[in-house]
Amino acid sequence: MITHLLFHFTLAGIAAGNPPATTSSGSNTLAALQNALSIIIAFAVAFIAIFWLSLIVWTFRDIRSRSQDFLTQILATVLVAVFFIGGLFIYLILRPRQTLAEIYERQLEEESLLAEMTERQTCDNCHARVESDFQICPSCGKKLKRPCPKCERLLELRWSFCPYCATNLAATSMPGMPGMAPMPSMQGMPPPQSVQMGRRYE
Repeated sequence: MITHLLFHFTLAGIAAGNPPATTSSGSNTLAALQNALSIIIAFAVAFIAIFWLSLIVWTFRDIRSRSQDFLTQILATVLVAVFFIGGLFIYLILRPRQTLAEIYERQLEEESLLAEMTERQTCDNCHARVESDFQICPSCGKKLKRPCPKCERLLELRWSFCPYCATNLAATSMPGMPGMAPMPSMQGMPPPQSVQMGRRYE
């Protein structure tokens, strides 16, 4: 009987002493979880804020490299700042395809190609490639240039003067009439035969 009572008192003492220890350990664990969760949320908020600012800065730099219009730059930046990732997707769809540097490089390539095509001389008749010192086209035989009669430099057909020796090509290009010899001077020439015969009969 006494042993049974001691056993009950022991159980009662254990039951009375354990609950405070269990409650304190549970509250400590909950507080630790709350602190860890607060730290994680703070890092997540800081990361999202930094990521948001980075997208705004990147959008502004990207639109500046693609357009010189100040209003377009402001609208693109505000779009990403207000709508965040959704605004970024809209900007990526609507932004100009090429940057200003790419457009400038393409213009340089086109100008270089045009200059190269201009430097290549071709025949006006058959469009065959000719050299600058050709007088006629080797493909169709069309006359391309003519030599200067004085300095013999090759000249364009439309030129009226030689730029190398200042020869008037219009005057030298008129050939003399065939069969016409220059008239000799009248001084020192004997009189005509009819005059001589008239004097003989006097």
